[in-house]
Amino acid sequence: MEYEPLLRGSSRHGKFPSWTLFLAVCAVGIGGTFQYGYNVSIINAPTQHIHRFLNETWTSRYHKELNPDLLTFLWSVIASIFSLGGLCGALIGGSMAIRLGRKGALLMNNIIAILASVLMGISFPTGLFELLIAGRFLIGINSGVGLCVQPLYLGEVAPKHLRGGMAMGSSIFLTGGILTGQIVGLRELLGGEAYWPLLLSSSCFPAFAQLLFLPWFPESPRYLLIDRGDELRCAKALKQFHGSSEYQKEMEDIQQECFALNGEKPRKPWQLFTDRAVRWQLIIVIVMTMGQQLSGINAIYFYATYIFEQAGILAEKIPYVTLGTGACECLTALTCGLMIDYVGRRYLIIGGYLLMTLWSIVLTFSLTYQELYSWVPYVSMASIFAFILSFGLGPGGITNTLTAEIFVQSSRPAAYMIAGAISWISFFTIGMLFPFIVNGLKQYCFVVFLLECSLVAAFIFVVIPETKNRSFLEIKKEFDKLNFGSNTKKKETELYERRHLHDEFFKNSV
Repeated sequence: MEYEPLLRGSSRHGKFPSWTLFLAVCAVGIGGTFQYGYNVSIINAPTQHIHRFLNETWTSRYHKELNPDLLTFLWSVIASIFSLGGLCGALIGGSMAIRLGRKGALLMNNIIAILASVLMGISFPTGLFELLIAGRFLIGINSGVGLCVQPLYLGEVAPKHLRGGMAMGSSIFLTGGILTGQIVGLRELLGGEAYWPLLLSSSCFPAFAQLLFLPWFPESPRYLLIDRGDELRCAKALKQFHGSSEYQKEMEDIQQECFALNGEKPRKPWQLFTDRAVRWQLIIVIVMTMGQQLSGINAIYFYATYIFEQAGILAEKIPYVTLGTGACECLTALTCGLMIDYVGRRYLIIGGYLLMTLWSIVLTFSLTYQELYSWVPYVSMASIFAFILSFGLGPGGITNTLTAEIFVQSSRPAAYMIAGAISWISFFTIGMLFPFIVNGLKQYCFVVFLLECSLVAAFIFVVIPETKNRSFLEIKKEFDKLNFGSNTKKKETELYERRHLHDEFFKNSV
């Protein structure tokens, strides 16, 4: 009863994050998922300039022209080595988050980004294209670590009623990075032939920004108490994030989770595959992560230039129209961040996949009859933007949010390592197979994607519970029903008894 005024005040005034929380999201995001989006985007603009650089370097080094097939191979290595680096980053990101802390891992990750920027920047003046390959690999590692650790930090510092919106910060900064890369890569800025080394090395600026601003914010309170057992620093961090008058409810939630875990150490990824208690959570993460990558969003970007040309847009104007696709993604990430804690995760992600199914059908028909009527290309163009909006509204952002919410502290880093590895492998696989799918099926490739989107939507509808406004322990209890069936009641009784003992201890200590 003694906490009722505090909780009422928290309910009444805690609808929006404090400035400290908001600035922490910005400090974490600028060197986290922003780097991934930025580095995915900027490699497109200097493609022809890098081809010319490879030819000139090879000629000056070996006194003969570069074979066209070898040129294609070298360019493929430069483009795809980023994915391999991302996979390595995902595999080490969870371990870094456990050993160095969430904040420490992100700060250390910037050293990798700065080194990558230096290598890519000096590749042209030194005439060593190998440095370009090494730099792309390192910036891939940086992106993989950022995609793994940033959602961990945001999910753990956010209050329960704002966890979805704050976790969407990962998606907002990712799409913001894509849009920024598209703008900076315009030929009027750094996309010209003289400036492409500066364009590739410009990823050092977000790294320096995070090194400058992130140290001012505390470590994840959940990491401090549950993983490090440091209650004083946890309380100090919570006061800084939530205010000295409203931190106690969050402190109590973390203490309850700590007590329920009973000193359980952080898990390894392979341990999750043999643990019945996280069986369905793991299946959900695998299905959602693969569903996100294989949803057809890459096909949309592949067809975008062709559709814009068919709509009568001049080739030199297409890069500016393409900015609209990046702006769409950024806008929907912001919209989803505002809606997620009110509408709920299930409605948004299911609705997103169903809308993508609808627009896949429309695109299949409009691309089939593209030459028949003059207005059909405009239907295709509208469908592209609608598909991107639908992706950003659901699968684009909520996938990472749900991964943070359906695992408890001891399993969360390992879960992100698994999700990251699957995401990068799927990203690489679709990059390798997609040209063959498009060449074989033409516009009917969207039939494959609409089937995939509808199946993932059905899976989510049947299996995934709503996690809005629930604590991590409440979500775990919901999954225990799936994982243990008839044995759930016994486990609930044991957990209730342990929580009762903890509550008595907590009240006495207060």
